Amino acid sequence: MSRKSVAVLDVRSSEVTVVVGERGVNHTFVFKASKTEPYDGYDESAFFDTEQLSDAIFRAVSAVERICGERLRRLYVGVPGAFTRVIPREQDIGFSKRRVIGQRDLADLFASGREPVEGYRFMRATSMIYVTSDNRRVINPVGLSSDSLSGVLSYFYCSEYFAETMEQIFSGMKIELRFLPAEYAMATYLIPSETRDEYALFLDVGFMSTSLCVLLGNGVLAQRTYFVGKGQIAAVLMQKFSIPYDAASALLAKANLYARSNSGKTEVNVQGVSYEVDTDELVEAVKEGLDAVCEAIGGFLEECSARELDFKPLYVTGEGLSDIRGALEHVSKRVSRVCEQLAPDLPYYNKPAMSSRIALTDLAYEDHRKSGFLYKLLNVFGG
Repeated sequence: MSRKSVAVLDVRSSEVTVVVGERGVNHTFVFKASKTEPYDGYDESAFFDTEQLSDAIFRAVSAVERICGERLRRLYVGVPGAFTRVIPREQDIGFSKRRVIGQRDLADLFASGREPVEGYRFMRATSMIYVTSDNRRVINPVGLSSDSLSGVLSYFYCSEYFAETMEQIFSGMKIELRFLPAEYAMATYLIPSETRDEYALFLDVGFMSTSLCVLLGNGVLAQRTYFVGKGQIAAVLMQKFSIPYDAASALLAKANLYARSNSGKTEVNVQGVSYEVDTDELVEAVKEGLDAVCEAIGGFLEECSARELDFKPLYVTGEGLSDIRGALEHVSKRVSRVCEQLAPDLPYYNKPAMSSRIALTDLAYEDHRKSGFLYKLLNVFGG
């Protein structure tokens, strides 16, 4: 694989995607190959069927290698919110005298707060804000003069279960794995840095799980995952109308929560069988399913209550709400907060369902670039 290319495994709650791409002009991407495969997903602690997950990943990797015409040597694996733990810490270090802060000082600051967490392995650390000895709050202190440095930092950990499951799946493939926090990747890719400088709320609604984050600067102050999503909304329809799950999923795409009139019937055809339900009852059932997502948001906001979050919009992405017409408006009304849907600003990939794979590719590319010899040489002395 080209030195400029990166390979990413995006693990969502109903499908896995392997992507190979490289950076284009103006922060766009050129994708050489992409393959998505469905699987059963996961709950609060484990995958439902690791053998099925393994088969799905193997098919996706094999398809991408055939398209590219070469073997993958390194794969960046996105870790879902369900298997990620974020720990915020305030750290500080002092210097013997006033001096110009360099990259090594940042490394020492991050290292001072890195601690082992039982059941998890360290992935990365990022900064929310730095403070110098004269109380300057800055995003990047490199080049500033100070006799101390403090930071509010975010430490990201991947569950040992997730990491070991992936390592077992790839044990015979001779592919090096590197783990990336998926929610952090999406939030920092989709939300501009100037917005994150004064707190931002991020919501990723998937098929079976939903993650929420409070962002500050380049870090995450709080993150939680709840097991509600598009799949559970379809389950509400399945039970209410006594129809197969596939038919319930198809009905979701037909619902319009704020149409001028919901009288009449809504019909879908699945595998040659027609299913018809009352449109008004369909809308009410979808709203009932969405209320579980709203309750998760409300609980998270209560847990993270602070004046800084008052009136902040909720930035939303993921495949969970994007195909349900009126869903975002319903959530906005229920949580009494402006909701703004985000998607990658890229031709052909500008859909919320594409957010995770594009954001992970972006973060993987940055990690790949920073691991290069030239970058290390230029930055080893804080340059």
